[in-house]
Amino acid sequence: MAAAALSRLRKGRQLAITLVESEAIGTVGVGEATIPPFVDFQRLLEIDEAEMLAAVQGSFKLGIQFVNWGKIGDSYIHPFGNYGYEIGGLSFHHVWHHFQTLGDKRPIQVFNAETMAAFFGRFAKTDALKRDDLPPINYAYHLNATAYAAYLRKYAEARGVVRVEGKVADVALDGESGFVRSITMVGGKVIGGQFFVDCSGFRGLLIEQALHTGYEDWSKWLPCNRAVALPCKRDDGSPPPPFTRATAHKAGWQWQVPLQHRNGNGHVYCDAFMDADEATDILLANIAGKPTADPNHLRFVAGRRNKFWNRNVVAIGLAGGFMEPLESTSIHLINTAITKLISLISLDGVTQAQEDAFNRLTTREYTRIRDFLILHYNTTTRDDSEFWNYCRTMSVPDSLTEKVELFRSNGQIFREEDELFTETSWAAVMMGQGITMQGHNAMAETLDPAETKRELDEIEKSVRFLVQAMPNHADYLARYCPAPMG
Repeated sequence: MAAAALSRLRKGRQLAITLVESEAIGTVGVGEATIPPFVDFQRLLEIDEAEMLAAVQGSFKLGIQFVNWGKIGDSYIHPFGNYGYEIGGLSFHHVWHHFQTLGDKRPIQVFNAETMAAFFGRFAKTDALKRDDLPPINYAYHLNATAYAAYLRKYAEARGVVRVEGKVADVALDGESGFVRSITMVGGKVIGGQFFVDCSGFRGLLIEQALHTGYEDWSKWLPCNRAVALPCKRDDGSPPPPFTRATAHKAGWQWQVPLQHRNGNGHVYCDAFMDADEATDILLANIAGKPTADPNHLRFVAGRRNKFWNRNVVAIGLAGGFMEPLESTSIHLINTAITKLISLISLDGVTQAQEDAFNRLTTREYTRIRDFLILHYNTTTRDDSEFWNYCRTMSVPDSLTEKVELFRSNGQIFREEDELFTETSWAAVMMGQGITMQGHNAMAETLDPAETKRELDEIEKSVRFLVQAMPNHADYLARYCPAPMG
């Protein structure tokens, strides 16, 4: 992703970009679900969406279904689009809650097109159906991450990026500035550069092993530190649902990412409460078909580097930090890091202001995503295992405690600056986890009841119209971006 995006800087410039990677190491290849800003990344690269999705076995995603999180048997969807829209300057969930107190029995989900389309297995890019009272459908993708990496490699090479195959044996630093001066490959080839992007994964080859940047450990709040990934055929003949599923188990959770002809599966867990064999057995017992590869075991520590940009190195992806893929933010954080880098980078050297801005913005982004992930664990009522007892009773950051208490008292959700997750995101997860609004913004009670009810009715009718007009997700894929079997 970094090489593809940076290749656009070469247009009209004498700029050399070298991509160093090893087939022997490969990609992690388990982060197969994305969120809507990733669609904008494809537009930035001017990638043909249908062509890309066909190449990576891609399907569409309207949100994430969470199963067994608040308590065993619970299920809810965190949708990509908003519940309704503002009425009288008020966020929709305040108006909805007020009408609940007046006897309206409709669940908030019926006012969200993405949730209802996901529930009925439908999808369409609804620009042609767009109505004035609802925005178009918000969506992202499920994709084969390994195939997507190969797709972007070709994209980057076609735009002048030079790829070097092999492993890095050594890193040379400038004695005066401490900047990375060059890397030496196994076999002796030396590659010099003025600026380096470290995408070496958990190892942090440049950012940590060479520059000793340090790491902030968040495992006390996000205790899962292992995963086992396993793709499988979809033997039951079911169509791919247009959403990711995250099912909580006794010491972690399982993802299911539906591609066109197979599922990506994985089990994220904490090794203090479960060993690898048990985690693998649980995964194998809960997949939809025959495995197509051996289990891939991963180890990680949730957290982030103390700096993401250090001297002339920027760490992107797992080299910069890791938060488990519960809300599909891993690829998103790669995306936003690249976007910030493109905005800040200059081709005539590195300044302290650039480094400081990148680190400040990225640290804030990681912290807010961290709190949102902790929310899923801490607000459970599950007490069926030691793991969930720990999560339910652990101390959490004050920033999260405040957010939950404000919502519980009167439904207030304050988004800070350019925070990733919307009011609907916070409301969907908090209500889905069982947090009940005890009140709402008092201004909702000043709205004209008859007029507001007509507006609610129109929103529900519009959602129903949109969803009924959509084809099944599988039919849409077959027409728009069919991928070959295999």
